[in-house]
Amino acid sequence: MDLFTTFSKVFSPKAPKPSGPKPEEAKPTFPKPPKKDTKRELAVAEAQAREIIIDAKDEALRIRREAEEEARKLREELTKLQQHLTQTEASLGERQAVIQRQQAEVELAKTRIQERLQELDQIRARELAKLEEISNLTKDKARQELFDKLEKALTEESVKLIRESEDKAKEEAEEKAREILVDAMRHAATDYVAEYTVSTVKLPDEEMKGRIIGKEGRNIRAFEHATGVDVDLDETPGEVRLSSFDPIRREVAKVSLRHLIADGRIQPSRIEEFVTKAKNEIERVMFEEGKKLCHAVGVYNLPREVMQMLGRFKYRFSYGQNMIAHTLEETKLGISLAHEVKANIDTVRLGCLLHDIGKVVTDEEGSHVELGIKFLKRFQIPQQVLDCVAQHHEDQPISTKEAAIIYIADAISGSRPGARYEDYEEYVKRLKNLEEFATSFPGVAEAYAIQAGREVRVIVNPQEVSDVATEKLAHDLREKIEKEMTYPGTVKVTVVREIRSSDVAK
Repeated sequence: MDLFTTFSKVFSPKAPKPSGPKPEEAKPTFPKPPKKDTKRELAVAEAQAREIIIDAKDEALRIRREAEEEARKLREELTKLQQHLTQTEASLGERQAVIQRQQAEVELAKTRIQERLQELDQIRARELAKLEEISNLTKDKARQELFDKLEKALTEESVKLIRESEDKAKEEAEEKAREILVDAMRHAATDYVAEYTVSTVKLPDEEMKGRIIGKEGRNIRAFEHATGVDVDLDETPGEVRLSSFDPIRREVAKVSLRHLIADGRIQPSRIEEFVTKAKNEIERVMFEEGKKLCHAVGVYNLPREVMQMLGRFKYRFSYGQNMIAHTLEETKLGISLAHEVKANIDTVRLGCLLHDIGKVVTDEEGSHVELGIKFLKRFQIPQQVLDCVAQHHEDQPISTKEAAIIYIADAISGSRPGARYEDYEEYVKRLKNLEEFATSFPGVAEAYAIQAGREVRVIVNPQEVSDVATEKLAHDLREKIEKEMTYPGTVKVTVVREIRSSDVAK
């Protein structure tokens, strides 16, 4: 078919469909299955059945053979077990016979032992009777004497052991105590700072001396009046010496003079102004030093007045030992000892910090222990701490181990080599002067300076001094010591008047 014919068939108009009734559609037809060969299939099935039966018979035969083999093995094992059981029964019979023989032997031995014990009891009774007859002691008395001798021997031995243990414990305790103290001192030691009663201020030139003195000495008089110190301009060229027993006054004078020299306008009104400023500055410095000391030993929230008073330690010295250094050293030492002996750390810490606060209470009279207790009671300080302060010089009997620790720590800090400075000759001279002052009064028989010069004890002749005169003597001696002696702390005057009568019976 050519191309033209193909296009003609495709694009030619279709013939119209007939409008009459539709012809019946032809039904589809399927090919019939072929007929099965029944005989052949039956023969195949029979052959397969015969094969299955043969296989089943073979399997049954195999199972039967295995069962017969298993039964044979079981019969052999049963035979062996029967033989073993027979042998075991025979062995048990023999063992039972042996056990019966042994039981009979044990029973016989028991009988013999009982007979032997009875014989021993009889022998013991006869011997005991003989002993009682020989010693003329009954059994109970002999037992008592034996016990007494044993108790005596044991008592002597126990006493000996106890004494040896005590001696050993004392040696070990002393050695341990020395180790604890040495270790505590090693960790608590602070630098030694010596201080005297004189301060110096350098001058820029000699002309400044004349300006300090002022016209007719009015400037120097105003300065000494405002500060309470003695000014010496002639001792050393190029410097001014300020002398006072009160270190705070001396420090105020030192600061004031330095400011006046730097300012150059030295006159009475300026002197008063600069002294007031110096006092305020020193008060601020002392509060900061007190606060620093409290924090250094781990004490916080103390009243401001207490910290202000502790700050005075910066300018307070005892035999050349600065009070801040002493307090810090003693507190470290006390805390170390408290850890070792399981004491109350907080009580020891606060007691060490406050034990010498009475030394800077200057507006009242009394020993520093009394002044310290009186001052601290205003701030509700715990009673345990007050007891430690009251007992640290044994003014009162030591009642707690915390007080004992503070006493020991204070003694170690004050007495260790290099901690304090005082000329031995001056010290002896001061004690001799105390005794000489006392013996210079009429009616005094003897006088003794005790407690390192903190007390003078005077014994008077009762025939020459009355009770009323005794009180006057104590008052006069106190005034003479205050006026004519220089000493640290306080000096207690005790006058003793006794009357003793004696006779001899013949």
